[in-house]
Amino acid sequence: MDRYFHYEIDRLQQKLLTMGSMVEDRVRKACSVIESGDVELGQEIIISDWEIDEIEIEIEEECLKIMALYQPVARDLRFLVTVIKVNSEMERIGDYAALIAKHVKHISQFDIPAFTFNFQEMADKVMIELKMSIDALVDRNVEVAKQIFLLDQEVNDLRSKGYKMIIEGMESTPRHTTSLLNFYLVVRHLERIADRATNIAEDVIYLAEGEIVRKKLNLDLE
Repeated sequence: MDRYFHYEIDRLQQKLLTMGSMVEDRVRKACSVIESGDVELGQEIIISDWEIDEIEIEIEEECLKIMALYQPVARDLRFLVTVIKVNSEMERIGDYAALIAKHVKHISQFDIPAFTFNFQEMADKVMIELKMSIDALVDRNVEVAKQIFLLDQEVNDLRSKGYKMIIEGMESTPRHTTSLLNFYLVVRHLERIADRATNIAEDVIYLAEGEIVRKKLNLDLE
């Protein structure tokens, strides 16, 4: 039984890493679309979202099957619980990438107001945070996972700055409200991707140390 169990675990881990690569690719493309306004690339992200949904279902079913057949305990059970949680986080990140592409598509249909918020700075930080979370998962690296909390605060600060600028724009130029609302949602979805990456970092700490740190804002980062 042990041989087959470890084979299933290895296969599951590879499938999760494949999903991580797919999600990272979608987010990178979505960030590119924000900068370029490339509607065709955005449409590619939207129509390929089903691929992430499909692998998310496969991974969940595999986890449940392994639990039912082998009744794992201790570290193996913790691994499967982590996979289920990370799997869900990644699927939502893929959804946010598709939503960003949809909002950029809507923005392209309207007169775009003069807008000075640096989306690229925020997008770059979100991409770094996501990549770090996946790397931490692969290596089960708690120190890298903890550093993500610091970067997430920088993303939150940029989100607040973006919200403030967009609301001011709505008040000063009401005729651009529709476009600015889509900009607002792009900022929101970028921030939500970062939040999900932070959740993955918390799951890595649980996997490596058995400690549940979700929502512990005072986590020791030293």
